[in-house]
Amino acid sequence: MIMVHEYPFAFTEYELFTLLMKTTSPHYVRISRAIAKADCWTSYEVEKKMLNGLLKTVDRISITTDMWKSGQKIQYIALTTHFVDSDWNLQKRVLKFVGVPPLHSGVVVYDALYKCLQDWAIEGKMCSISVDNASYNDVAVRILKDSLSFHIRLPLNGKLFHVSCRANILNLLVHDGLSEIEDVIDNVRESVNHITTSIVRLTMFGWNATYAMLSCVLEFKDVFMRYVQQNASYKYLPCDEDWVRVEEVCSFLALFNEVTNIISSKKFEYIYI
Repeated sequence: MIMVHEYPFAFTEYELFTLLMKTTSPHYVRISRAIAKADCWTSYEVEKKMLNGLLKTVDRISITTDMWKSGQKIQYIALTTHFVDSDWNLQKRVLKFVGVPPLHSGVVVYDALYKCLQDWAIEGKMCSISVDNASYNDVAVRILKDSLSFHIRLPLNGKLFHVSCRANILNLLVHDGLSEIEDVIDNVRESVNHITTSIVRLTMFGWNATYAMLSCVLEFKDVFMRYVQQNASYKYLPCDEDWVRVEEVCSFLALFNEVTNIISSKKFEYIYI
């Protein structure tokens, strides 16, 4: 529960949690955060050992990277391996979260990548790596490719080693298109915030969240028109032309959303194996 839901280790010491556990099992004895941490670490070591054994049976693996930021604004690189097991089933496993400084360079990313490959003893099995189009990734992959080429023969002499991330390309395409109607989207978002009276969060919205919001708002278009007649403080009602533009955007976002769901599914591999 702690690992799946990302609860703090002190969760086991909470009074209500202890009460809940004693309700289900009167003989339950509260455990400390130190024991909870040790149990989680033991589970991690067991899973890591199993994955090590699995990777030893694989001839070729591919790697994907993803920049990730925690709630404390600390940046990490998530490294995931993709491979086909002995039963010809597509598999993927997260290998490591590597902390990186805010102003990271290609050399820093390369060091994180190569150290992870060495830790898992899979540097000799590399087939390809998929990254987004950040300039530091280009530098990191180029250095990594040169380093590996000294020790192993890459498939097709490394011609398929560096693979662009299709999901990232789709995101760039969609964001570029949405920028053309940014004023309309902001207007719709303000309308939603006005009605729900939720706290406005100063954050970046993913295009898929924007698509979900616009699709939902379209279903309640008539409600907004009636709402403006009853609430004089509501100043964000989209005009008829805006509603038409929203419908057009949703029609093409639906296709991108479907494609993204397909390439993000477990049974679809978007890098060369």
